[in-house]
Amino acid sequence: MESLKPIKRSKIRIYFGKKYYRFKRYTDWYLGSTKYATKKDNNLFQHVIFTHRTFLLRELKDVDMWLQHNKIKNLKIATNKLNGVTIRPGETFSYWRLLGDITKRKGYVDGMILHYGKVQTGVGGGLCQLSNLIYWMTIHTPLTITQRHRHSYDVFPDSNRTQPFGSGATCAYNYLDLQIKNDTNSIYQLVVYLTDTHLVGEWRADVPTIRTYAVYEKEHAITLEFWGGYVRHNKIHRKVFNIEQKQIDDEFITENHAIMMYEPLLAEPSNPKEK
Repeated sequence: MESLKPIKRSKIRIYFGKKYYRFKRYTDWYLGSTKYATKKDNNLFQHVIFTHRTFLLRELKDVDMWLQHNKIKNLKIATNKLNGVTIRPGETFSYWRLLGDITKRKGYVDGMILHYGKVQTGVGGGLCQLSNLIYWMTIHTPLTITQRHRHSYDVFPDSNRTQPFGSGATCAYNYLDLQIKNDTNSIYQLVVYLTDTHLVGEWRADVPTIRTYAVYEKEHAITLEFWGGYVRHNKIHRKVFNIEQKQIDDEFITENHAIMMYEPLLAEPSNPKEK
């Protein structure tokens, strides 16, 4: 089981590290051989392959609600940019190549971002909710995740969690990207939009799917590390069902290891007098 320890890097190291990895990403985008998805279709494809929605507003410990409301402004801009994007066979969806840089000039405002496990503010904050949604939907489809970055820190205790821990994808322009390849013979369409209360997403296709999936976690554990902190672990799998809803496979998706920024709820020691 992987062991983690918080890494302390200087501001200079972080600054130049970002420059380096962003340059590598630009090189890959414009000089590499990958064929990236760029086109949209404003007409909805007929077949819904998977859909999911998440609440826009959540009360988080020590996080001001104005950051949540600003997040909604950022999500409106980003969903308008991505809504209707199609991925043809052989093409790859790149979250950041389609969104572009996140700037105030484009209308983005300060929102909540996580930096080395700490809550901070930054332009475009909150867009991880969108990358999390897209990742979660994608692992319920035949599309292939070719690049995904896990969250290195588990910042908030579980509160009404409906998905397994570690079933999202963190993002940071442009080096922490979410990339999805279409290795099928069908054309897929991403639909994302906001209601008054939810961020809603759909993967649609031009033909119906013959496979469905049930995602679950295995080997969930919390370990106390030698440096005094806790690390949370699990593995994400999915059961594969055919058109007759008979299970035909069980596939490994990914594993997660995250430094916990809060102490886990430990069981109270038993009282010998009660025995």
